[in-house]
This record gives sequence, structure tokens and C-alpha cells, in this order.
Amino acid sequence: MASGSFILWLHGLGDSGPANEPIKSVVTSRQLANTRWSFPSAPVQPVMCNRFRNSLVEESLLLKAVRIVHSMIDKELAAGIDPKNVFLCGFSQGGALTLASTLLYPKTLGGGAVFSGWVPFNSTSTIIEQITSEAKQVRLNKK
Repeated sequence: MASGSFILWLHGLGDSGPANEPIKSVVTSRQLANTRWSFPSAPVQPVMCNRFRNSLVEESLLLKAVRIVHSMIDKELAAGIDPKNVFLCGFSQGGALTLASTLLYPKTLGGGAVFSGWVPFNSTSTIIEQITSEAKQVRLNKK
């Protein structure tokens, strides 16, 4: 039996999924009683310093991470979750990935929440051209 909703929580740089699991205990709304949570850990990679940024490499890595997030969402949809009951949340680097993953997903999701994150692409990025009309309908909150 599928749960009623799905929350995918994406951690920040240097953190891990399991370290963020206590967040579940803070959210006690009865509306989330039938919610499945997932706290994946990102692979460890070297970090580029801002002044040595290579935007093509960073965009490529971002899109690779987006594909991984999308496959996690696809798995939940295949299990019977309605896309409008899928929510992405992320802190810092996970917030940037939340924003990109939500805007590039081909279906309208329930929403996204970015905590202390940033917009992971600029006006010259090819990512902007890939944002779907469905994704433009998703509610995004930045805290």
C-alpha cells in the first residue's frame, strides 16, 4: 500500500542524509501521518572554490544529481504516489538541488522548500531553457 505523500529531504554540503532524519520528529502534523520520508546521502566529491568555478562542470554535476533525484521521485510515483503529493526540501546545497530538481521535473509536484539555499544557475545557463510549464506551477518557498 502506498503512503499518502512523500517528502525527499536533501542535506547540505558536508552533511549526510541520516544526520537529518531527526527533522521528522519536529514535524508532528497529523496531515503527515501517512507520509514516507527519504533522507539520501550525496556522494562525497571535491569542492571547488568560488573563484576557480567552472560553470560547465558545475552544471553537468548538478544535472547528474537532478537525474538521481528524479529517479527517486519516479520510484514513488510508480508505487502509487500522486505527483502533487511529492515534496522536495533541502538545506544549503540540498536547497539548490531541490530548486533545480523541482523546476526540471516533467510533472507538477506538490511543492519545494529551500532552506538557506541558492539559485544554482544563472541567466546564461541552459538549465533555464529546460524548465517545464508543469514545473512553473509548483509552489516554492525559500526560508
